[in-house]
Amino acid sequence: MFEKIYNHLQLSDTLYSSGMPTHEQISSLATDGIQVVINLADPHSEGWMPNEKELVESQNIAYHNIPVDWGNPTTDELNKFSAIMDIHQHKKILIHCQANFCATVFIALYRTNRLGWSEKNAFEDLKKIWNPAEYPVWQKFIEKSLRKQS
Repeated sequence: MFEKIYNHLQLSDTLYSSGMPTHEQISSLATDGIQVVINLADPHSEGWMPNEKELVESQNIAYHNIPVDWGNPTTDELNKFSAIMDIHQHKKILIHCQANFCATVFIALYRTNRLGWSEKNAFEDLKKIWNPAEYPVWQKFIEKSLRKQS
């Protein structure tokens, strides 16, 4: 069930990203061994589930929501994400947003800025889903976020 989530990517043995899961898919996360869910979608996102937090936590899975505005991603949101990733880095994590665009950017930036990955390697998974160069706001956010860490 887990791998059927829209734009699902398995990034490692413990890290997954995807678009918005359905109610049924969220209900099976514990069965798939997920221990932490980080939702980067905001309440205006298509498929938003107002009760996602309760569904996730009812399975004894930690839940975090950082609502990222598609038209205005911020350094503050990236910093919150990075802090949560640091806390849970040895757990099995699903990071999702509406279409796995925000999620893959935040993961790539975490990998470069916190884990020391090369940009080339960190952004490989993102390119399987989308091209930020087609979305100038996101391309600028990536460039700014990478420069801050240089």
